[in-house]
Amino acid sequence: MSDGKDTTHFGFTEVPVTEKARRVRGVFDSVATRYDLMNDLMSLGVHRAWKRITIEKAFLRPGMQVLDLAGGTGDLAALMAPRVMPGGRVVLSDINEAMLRRGRERLLDRGVAGENIEYCLADAETLPFEDGGFDVVTIAFGLRNVTRKEAALAEMFRVLRPGGQLLVLEFSKPVEPLAPAYDLYSFQVLPAIGKLVAGDDASYRYLAESIRMHPDQETLLAMMAVAGFEGGRYHNLTGGIVALHRGWKY
Repeated sequence: MSDGKDTTHFGFTEVPVTEKARRVRGVFDSVATRYDLMNDLMSLGVHRAWKRITIEKAFLRPGMQVLDLAGGTGDLAALMAPRVMPGGRVVLSDINEAMLRRGRERLLDRGVAGENIEYCLADAETLPFEDGGFDVVTIAFGLRNVTRKEAALAEMFRVLRPGGQLLVLEFSKPVEPLAPAYDLYSFQVLPAIGKLVAGDDASYRYLAESIRMHPDQETLLAMMAVAGFEGGRYHNLTGGIVALHRGWKY
């Protein structure tokens, strides 16, 4: 988070606040075409289970209006679209045009890009949607890349209807016994895989660093409360390597 300063973190590097979004966009421009393959390799496929758990906790019903922020290549949107039919809608939104284009292609390939999926190039800090337009907002592995997380959470609260739920799936702080092995994997193995598969170790080193700079479970829960969310809770997944945070607008 920027905390009112003129600089913020890009991984472990301090950069001007105005620069972070551009740098993050460059990372995802670089990894977009190999993003899904890398997700499978990095998590040994477990990211699919994390996403399925998120969808189950969303309690989607036909007719619901859903906004998937930083939706990237469409994994959540593909799972959610059939659940809100008939009459529902999923808006797949991302700040990165390359990722959004890749998401559209993948959804077409999977045969789920029907009339109830829309696409929107948008910044989570300044959403181009009316107040109270969505029943559910999701953001998976995207919040840590946002420059002003407080502003993004406030926008998510604004666009939710009363009774609506926010679900934030994100890397978090693992339980202590896992920490040394997780650090070794993140800073040694992960960049090596990135270089071998995607020809880009620097972007994956940034991703590892961005995870360490992201607020831990309790801090993020408190930030959600400040934004107005009530009933906040989190579920540690895989020993806290990932956490699913949930909050409601009442």
